[in-house]
Order: sequence, then structure tokens, then C-alpha cells
Amino acid sequence: MLSAFRARSRTQRAFLCLVGAALVVLVVLEGLNAPYLPVAAATAATGVLCLAALAAPERLLAQQVALATAASCSLSVAEALLHHRPENTPGMVELCAVLLLITRAVRRYPASRAVAYAAGPAIAAAMLALRLAGGRDQQFLVALVVVVAVPFMVVLGVCLRLYDTLRAREREAIQQAQRLEHARELHDFVAHHVTAIVAQTKAARFTASAGHVQSTEDLDRMLAEIERAGSAAMGSMRAMVSDLRDSAVPAARRPPGDLSVLRDLTQDFSVLGPPAALTLDPRLTERRLSPETTTTVHRVVQESLTNVRKHATGADRVEVRVTVQPDSRDRLEVSVTDDGRGGTPAARGKVDGSGYGLVGLAERVEAIGGQLTAGPQSPRGWRVLVVLPLGAASPSSS
Repeated sequence: MLSAFRARSRTQRAFLCLVGAALVVLVVLEGLNAPYLPVAAATAATGVLCLAALAAPERLLAQQVALATAASCSLSVAEALLHHRPENTPGMVELCAVLLLITRAVRRYPASRAVAYAAGPAIAAAMLALRLAGGRDQQFLVALVVVVAVPFMVVLGVCLRLYDTLRAREREAIQQAQRLEHARELHDFVAHHVTAIVAQTKAARFTASAGHVQSTEDLDRMLAEIERAGSAAMGSMRAMVSDLRDSAVPAARRPPGDLSVLRDLTQDFSVLGPPAALTLDPRLTERRLSPETTTTVHRVVQESLTNVRKHATGADRVEVRVTVQPDSRDRLEVSVTDDGRGGTPAARGKVDGSGYGLVGLAERVEAIGGQLTAGPQSPRGWRVLVVLPLGAASPSSS
């Protein structure tokens, strides 16, 4: 309770303090209705104890409930033995407090403990009728209200408990979705660069094992490419960690809000792999697409090029096309095609045997209402085709 109170804004905390002070004042005023000063003081004390139990932290709730209900029941029995008792109210603030204690016990504890913790406040609420001096009719009316209110408070506690359970499950589902998203982000960012490192290292080893004499310039160029890819991978991981630490700061390696980054992506790929030709529809460069769309297009092209480097043996050319569908102006089409061998679904559908490459892409594409298809081409090669909704695109000049 205290941590939840501190988590609120200053305005909310001030409001809660005013409400608590008002309730204490009402308890004192109800106590003044008693004919004797000691009874008035005891009535105010039991009311404050019940309010304190209502606001007690979880670790002290059981003790506070036991103390408050014991004091309330004791005062009710003592007032029942007096000749002069209050005629107007038995302590309505105290009654509301003990009824809310029933709700809190049912909401916070398992069934067995909830019954034990709710029984005391229920008995205390029923015994409040003994404090009135208005005769049996008035006492019966208060007791009837209590009999009706207690089941209602139990049902309210059960409903709040179910709400808490659903909210916890929703929070867990959101966290699981975030973990999956971070896993896909980490794969998309790092796998592309690590694959380049592996490919360049294999090329250097193959050249050395074949007995070819490498010049100092060629060796330096290959090592520089490995160093650049490794630095890019480290930068991507560092940006991901920064993003996880502070969600308010965007990761530095996230794609920009347009598709211009695809040119750099294909150019970098062409340095270590077969030439990659990019065809970008001019209509897309004139429109400002949603961040979800641009990020997804970037991931599709990046993952497809990574798979080409890993699996497309003997590929001579890679074609990347990002266009608006001819028969639909509100659909974006991304196509990555190569002419290499090794284009089997078993090989292309997996990344390092984990199976998270095309699976992760399909999940990302479907999450924004798109569709992904991938398969071999005739006579050889592989094609990844993604269709995405353009959404509410707007001109970049606006």
C-alpha cells in the first residue's frame, strides 16, 4: 500500500490524504453521538483502527484486521450492556471499513485464508447493530443491511481477484511478446553482420589453403571488412542493450522512417556477396510510411540477403524489388530473388538449425497484416515475397 501510495502523483497523494483526514473527522463526529465521553473516545478509536487496517500493507494486514475486529466487537458488546446508547448511528464509517476489509481479504488471499480473514470483519459488522438504542426494529434493519452487504462484498472481492488475475496474465503475455520481439531484433541486427564475418573468414581460409599468394593490400582489405562487420554487430548489440535499459531512448541502429536505408544494405551486401540490384518504386520515396512498415521491409530484405549469403551457393545475381502492387495501390510488395543453388525449404527456412529466420519474419509480417511466401524458383534460385498494407500513408511534403 505504501509503495502504491508513493508511486502516485503529488496531486493524487494530496487527494488521498484529504480523503483520509475527512474519514477520520467523520469517525470522530460519529463518536460524539455516544452519551458518554469514554464511549465516544472508544468509538473514534475503533473507527480509526478499522480505517488503518484498510490501508495496512500486505505483511501487516492479518494483524491489523485481527486488532481492528477485536476492538470493534469488544466495543459492541460493551455498548450493548449500557442503558444509554447512540440513537442515530452505530458508526457507519466503521461499518463501511469492516465491509471493505472483507473485500480486501477475498481479493488478496487464497480461499482458505480468505474465509478466516473475512470472518472477523463480517462478525464485527453484524455486531455493530448492538450499539443502537432504537429498539429491535432499528437493530434488525441494520443487521439486515449487513446480511445483504456481506455477500455483496464477497462477490466484489472475487470479481476484483479475477480482474487482478486477468491483468497479470495480460502483463505476462505482453512481456512474452516483448521478449520474442527482442529476440527477433537481436537476430535481425546481429545475424546479418555475423554472417558477413563468417563468409569473409571462409574466403580468406579458402584462399590461403589453395596456395594462392595474397598481397598485403588484399589481406588488409579482407581483414578490414571483417573488422567493419564485427564493429557493426557490436554496435547493434550495444544499441539493443541501451534500448532494453531505457525504453524511452530509441535504439541507434533502428532503420529510419523511410526506405533509403535499403540502398546502403544492398551495397554493403554486394561488397562480400554477389551483386545485389535494388529496384525501389519512386512512389514509395514520395510517401511517408509508418515505422512498422519501414522496419518490417528492412528486416525482410536484411534476413533474405543473409540467407542468400549463407545458402545460395553459386549465386551470380540478387534482385531486390520494393514496389506498390500494380493491382492494389494500398499494398506494398517486397521481393528478394537470387539464382543460386541450395534453395531447399529445409535449408532456407532455418538459420543455424534454429528455425527462427523465416519463422520470425512471418510472425513480424503477419503482426502488421501482411503475408509472406518463400520458395524455390525454376530452374534454380529462391524467392521471398512479402505483401504489406501501406496503411494511412501521407505525402512527405505534408
